[in-house]
Amino acid sequence: MERNTQMVGQSSSFLDAIERASRAAPLDRPVLVIGERGTGKELVAERLHRLSSRWDGPLVIMNCAALPETLIEAELFGHEAGAFTGATKARPGRFEEADGGTLFLDELGTLSSPAQDRLLRAVEYGEVTRIGSNRPLKIDARIVAATNEHLPKAVEEGRFRADLLDRLSFEVITLPPLRHRTSDIPILADHFARRMALELEWNRWPDFSAAAAAKLLAYDWPGNVRELRNVVERAVYRWEDPERPVDEVVFDPFESPWRPAVLKAPPMEILAPAETLPDALSAAAYDPEGCADFRLAVAEYEKAILTAALEKCRWNQRAAAAALQLSYDQLRHALKRHEIQ
Repeated sequence: MERNTQMVGQSSSFLDAIERASRAAPLDRPVLVIGERGTGKELVAERLHRLSSRWDGPLVIMNCAALPETLIEAELFGHEAGAFTGATKARPGRFEEADGGTLFLDELGTLSSPAQDRLLRAVEYGEVTRIGSNRPLKIDARIVAATNEHLPKAVEEGRFRADLLDRLSFEVITLPPLRHRTSDIPILADHFARRMALELEWNRWPDFSAAAAAKLLAYDWPGNVRELRNVVERAVYRWEDPERPVDEVVFDPFESPWRPAVLKAPPMEILAPAETLPDALSAAAYDPEGCADFRLAVAEYEKAILTAALEKCRWNQRAAAAALQLSYDQLRHALKRHEIQ
């Protein structure tokens, strides 16, 4: 996997993190990369791979948050033909694809509990078993994982296995956010601006004006380096006079006097169970004697809450998400999980 990417910076916090990654790279041990979104966790994973003895092997990347829970295990460990509905032929998982190289697991904190159990065995014994198979496969893949979550807290809350965290945290590299790398902002901005000017076939890069440079330094950069790149490239491409320093910087690309009005969800009271659920379901959810299957009762209760919210919001999903204090993506995932059309 060849990438046209570079790590740019001079701040001590950034260089310390890169130095730690460089020292850990030759060791055939798991590494955790911690950092906010846009801080360059994937670039650090690539550095760990390229500076290791596995540099000529595959670097396989999997975003654990990009797949529903029902598919994560099949993606990681593979499956045999007929293992589940739709599995018409056998398929190797990401572990098998990364054999002899590095497997980068992004958004590690989103892994489901069953996937964590299987990952623990793969890390501990170097074995994976495809779904639908009883034959374990020996795999030689180095694990590099990344997250923007504080995993020790997730362990305390019971959302992440303590023994898995112990095995993955041989080395932990924490990347500093851009707001703590202020000396790197002008360097990064100049780097991205020059690349964009070259792409636009400008004869030269005229630099940012003093006012624009001051705005870049004063901004808090919640999206970190990824956001900085977007802001800089957008400013350069929108500038119409390549002979004058770029003087306009727009941080919010959605800013417009014609922006659509925000849809306000109708106020939704927290309803009592009797108001939202049928009698039989209420009994199953709240009466221990009537709850033969706890997971099923919880799932049905959640489905009833979602349905009630949608009905109150006239099946407007964005309004229902706001009423339930969920993001739109969280609501969509929940609807898909419960097969609510």
